[in-house]
Amino acid sequence: MQVFQADLEKSRDFIYALFKRNASLEARGWLDEKQKQVEEDNSGKYLYLAFSAAPRFAGKKVLQLEPADLANANELRPGFDPSVWTTAQTARTLLLLSIPHQDQPVFLHKLNQLFATAEMSELVALYASLPLLPYPEAYKLRAAEGIRTNMGTVFEAIALNNPYSADYLEEGAWNQMVLKTVFVGKPLYRIYGLEKRSNPTLARILSDYAHERWAAGRTVTPELWRPVGPFLDEVLLEDIKKVFSHPDQIQQEAAALACAQGSLTQSKELLDAHPILKNKIETGELNWHYIGSNSLPAN
Repeated sequence: MQVFQADLEKSRDFIYALFKRNASLEARGWLDEKQKQVEEDNSGKYLYLAFSAAPRFAGKKVLQLEPADLANANELRPGFDPSVWTTAQTARTLLLLSIPHQDQPVFLHKLNQLFATAEMSELVALYASLPLLPYPEAYKLRAAEGIRTNMGTVFEAIALNNPYSADYLEEGAWNQMVLKTVFVGKPLYRIYGLEKRSNPTLARILSDYAHERWAAGRTVTPELWRPVGPFLDEVLLEDIKKVFSHPDQIQQEAAALACAQGSLTQSKELLDAHPILKNKIETGELNWHYIGSNSLPAN
């Protein structure tokens, strides 16, 4: 199995630079002390205490990032995006990266202890940090567990702006995550690796969900058709025809993009019947990021 592992030293340096720029001098002093304690402590006592106390000492300010920061984050680990992190979350990640990791069972025991006792904001930090931690293949079941949570911010931490899911989740868990993202009204364009992990089973699941919504007289987000497009067949193409007939322009645009993704002759012909939308796709004016960032939650 391919292992996606960020460089631990570079990760720690990068995250610390973000924290230093966004946190107070007092917060930086507190974190420096706690990181050193965590590095030197075998029991985990200092880790658990500092992890819990981080919001009180590090603050809860949302990080202010520059475009270069996001580019550096993506270079460190493709898909990694800390743009919604807080200073407390950043401090907690640095504490995790300070745990001695040479002994895998000991490292995983400490991490599992944190997961077992974590409250909501702590779980957010734990799940969001997964793509940076050592032994990433060890967290697949933990990530699948996070998808089933009823805590919205925790689900978002594993589903959105997080490359771990695309790299490690089994297909069933991945499909569940995408469907749940649609169901709770969150943007699909923030799921890293959506195209890479799209599959015929997911396409059918999303089509079934759309039919349930339509039967109840409700709409579906136009983003739903993004993972469906590559797997259009004669049955799914009927869904796309229905979307083309929707009065909202953005729904029609999504239908056109789905047709552009499909290899079915009929899907190409259907797109040819909408030359204005086809031209927008060919010129790059119309794409899935545009659909996602301009979509309202389905009613």
